[in-house]
Amino acid sequence: MGEFILIPIIFFGLIVLISSFFVVKQQTAAIIERFGKFNSTRQSGLQLKIPLVDRIAGRLSLKIQQLDVIIETKTLDDVFVRLKVSVQYKVIREKVYDAFYKLDYPHDQITSYVFDVVRAEVPKMKLDDVFVRKDDVAIAVKSELNDAMAEYGYDIIKTLVTDIDPDAQVKEAMNRINAADREKTAAQFEGDAARILIVEKAKAEAESKRLQGQGIADQRREIARGLEESVEVLNKVGINSQEASALIVVTQHYDTLQSIGQHTNSNLILMPNSPQAGSEMLNDMVASFTASNQIGEAMKNSRKKDEE
Repeated sequence: MGEFILIPIIFFGLIVLISSFFVVKQQTAAIIERFGKFNSTRQSGLQLKIPLVDRIAGRLSLKIQQLDVIIETKTLDDVFVRLKVSVQYKVIREKVYDAFYKLDYPHDQITSYVFDVVRAEVPKMKLDDVFVRKDDVAIAVKSELNDAMAEYGYDIIKTLVTDIDPDAQVKEAMNRINAADREKTAAQFEGDAARILIVEKAKAEAESKRLQGQGIADQRREIARGLEESVEVLNKVGINSQEASALIVVTQHYDTLQSIGQHTNSNLILMPNSPQAGSEMLNDMVASFTASNQIGEAMKNSRKKDEE
């Protein structure tokens, strides 16, 4: 009979002994209470507690956690915008007691502070400034949270403004403004390119005209030099300058007729073009040269008389 009583006692004793041991995972803290009062905190590993006296009141993770808070607020230029603020935080190892007993809902507390800071900072900025200065908003949130949550045993590691989402109509308007600016810039570049092309083309035409004029001048200079040599040669055989000049002109006339005759499809007509044209041209030129010489001599004689 005694053996039957002993077996349950031993079994009960084993259960109590086994329940005295418990395991705390890595990066976790366990809170031990004795008769409902805080007794100690236990870190990771195999731990021991007094059966039926001590109990595990709760466990807190010591890992870095993230809370995403979405806030809708208004900017200085009256644009409604939604911001997503990511808060990275963790329980301070030395303040597990404060984190467990002083605050029931840390997420709600952090969310309230994020709302308060964002709705105080963003209305001071225009929409464009919110995009540019989002880091300033994140720093303000982190500073406020650090001061408030350190009392409750929480350390704010980092805060990030991960998304800024204006109203759909505002985004469409911003896209239209951006597209208009890009079209304006493209038009300016195209205008500058067209202006440069016109200027360079004008420079090229001016240079071409200058070279063409220089070529014509050189050509006429050579023609004049050739005529001068031709007159000198004719003077040596007894032909005076007037007759030589007339002969050269008539020769050029016939050279021109020969050049025109070499092109069968030419539409050029030389006037006059009668068989007597060459003879008449020679006589007219000789007569004009003679008359000009007479006029020149008469003018010289008149000056001499006036001087006397």
